Amino acid sequence: MQNAMTRRAVVKSAAVIGAVTAMGSLFEGAAAAAPQKPAAEGVTLPTSANGWAIERESNHVSTVWTRPVAGTGLQFDVRIGDVEAILVHVIRRSHYEIEQITQGGDLLGWSKGGRLRKELPESNLASGTAVRIRPGASAKGGLFPLQELVLRDILAECEGVVRWGGDDVHVDESLFYIAAGPNDDRVRKLADKLRGWSATPGEGAGTGVDVLSPTRRGHAQNLARVQRSS
Repeated sequence: MQNAMTRRAVVKSAAVIGAVTAMGSLFEGAAAAAPQKPAAEGVTLPTSANGWAIERESNHVSTVWTRPVAGTGLQFDVRIGDVEAILVHVIRRSHYEIEQITQGGDLLGWSKGGRLRKELPESNLASGTAVRIRPGASAKGGLFPLQELVLRDILAECEGVVRWGGDDVHVDESLFYIAAGPNDDRVRKLADKLRGWSATPGEGAGTGVDVLSPTRRGHAQNLARVQRSS
């Protein structure tokens, strides 16, 4: 499927808790903070559109680190832990089943907030909870029907926790992001499921699934209706 579909250029695990310092502007002065650590009384943490804390930098005093995408030779900057497990799954299935992703311009994770529009889902890149696959292919209509069918199946596996920018008012077909807040139990439950698959031979990304099966198609279509209308 990868070689036949070329229309769209589609696309140290360590827990670090940063001390919360004085707050500046939403993106430029964001202090590093672990997602489960509450803000000091009276302090409002700057967040991206999905409610996760903005990170000023990666690979230092941060919850965002450069992580590998197993089996692909790829790596990207992402919020470690549950978000990492979820977005890695999305990238791996996209790489194996939609179109091969190459390291460099094809994959973009965490980005500095000052470069992003804080009112749009792209701001989720600044909290390490989003990824762009083929950033240059963001316009509407960049997928073959079979490619979108696979994409919808990936979203259905993620049980609504991941949203595709192609369904947003401001369309960005390269963008995938966590559509649940840091205290939403669905994030942890999905991440645990995906980690279980990764540890089990014959399950998870790269094992091959029948995206045309009635059951899988039904789940994917139902979720698509919900996410397109929200």
